[in-house]
Amino acid sequence: MKIGFDAKRAIQNNTGLGNYSRYVVEVLSDFFPDNLYVLFAPKKRNNPRLGKILSRKNVLFVFPSRISKAFSSLWRIWNIKSDLKKQKIAIFHGLSNELPFGIQKTGIKSVVTIHDLIFLRYPEYYKPIDRFIYRLKFKYACQKADKIIAISECTKRDIISFFRIPEEKIKVVYQGCHPAFEETISSEKKLLISRKYSLPSDFLLYVGSIESRENLLLIAKALQSLDENIHLVAVGKKTPYQEEVEKFISENGLSNRVHIFNGISFDDLPAFYQLAKIFIYPSFFEGFGIPIIEALSGGIPVIAATGSCLEEAGGPDSLYIDPTDEKELAEKIKLLWNNPKLSLSMSKAGKEYAKRFSEESIANELMKIYSSL
Repeated sequence: MKIGFDAKRAIQNNTGLGNYSRYVVEVLSDFFPDNLYVLFAPKKRNNPRLGKILSRKNVLFVFPSRISKAFSSLWRIWNIKSDLKKQKIAIFHGLSNELPFGIQKTGIKSVVTIHDLIFLRYPEYYKPIDRFIYRLKFKYACQKADKIIAISECTKRDIISFFRIPEEKIKVVYQGCHPAFEETISSEKKLLISRKYSLPSDFLLYVGSIESRENLLLIAKALQSLDENIHLVAVGKKTPYQEEVEKFISENGLSNRVHIFNGISFDDLPAFYQLAKIFIYPSFFEGFGIPIIEALSGGIPVIAATGSCLEEAGGPDSLYIDPTDEKELAEKIKLLWNNPKLSLSMSKAGKEYAKRFSEESIANELMKIYSSL
């Protein structure tokens, strides 16, 4: 079978949608090597995270012709259809919430992954023009796709609610994380990373974009009620919200206890998790919450927020708090920090729970959907 993918994010994005796109192609080409996976992308880019995919003999890249190259953004949403037919694609999978306009008229079956509808749930986080474009593209893709993949039950409910899509058209297939997070990091590597970044000996960890929706400020506020030996390490992409967090830290005498890192290399990130004592993800709303899976896979106990899909990612043995209540968060941190037995039991249970997000399981779920079409 020849399966086509919208590979813009796989090539251009280093995190988020890029990670998901690369992950899907990697696991499918590993577990179903007899298919040909054709990646359609509007432009070439040297991205080191593509290394694994580039080495696969069953993966082919297709870029716009010389004529279409000047209008690469248009090619992706319109002219790509002629290339799909030329390549004799059986199924086309839009990996990042979109499908080409008119895909339903080509005779090619289509699948779209919808990651979240946060722009409808929390419109205040988005510019009006972005909300307008996202709604147009996402709704069109849901209406025209032969099958929709939602990355969580929460996202599935939102698709039904906002776009009035029949439930039977939607299948939940969870995301997985890179296998590097499951591997036990050696003591030597941990020591190397700890010295490289001057990390504290024991710390709370946050990983995610440092933006208001993901709520890093809540952890900083909770830190005020905790012992001075408890530090916070935050790793993530910088946004203007980081200045608000840094101002609070400075004004409340927390500068020596909060350590923020932007642009950490992927190779170093698993060690950050396994050096941490507790992972905290207090986001107001997520489509799924991959950092939680990364933490659980590394055996790190998790505290996350209620209100979206984070309970799906964290499972029954993680702890959950109201994302507006720093006192509740402080109490949960104290509970875990001072209870090694509870921490160990959560670590073991979380690692077991994370197995449901294995590469093989996700590859099988995706192939069932393709085969049904």
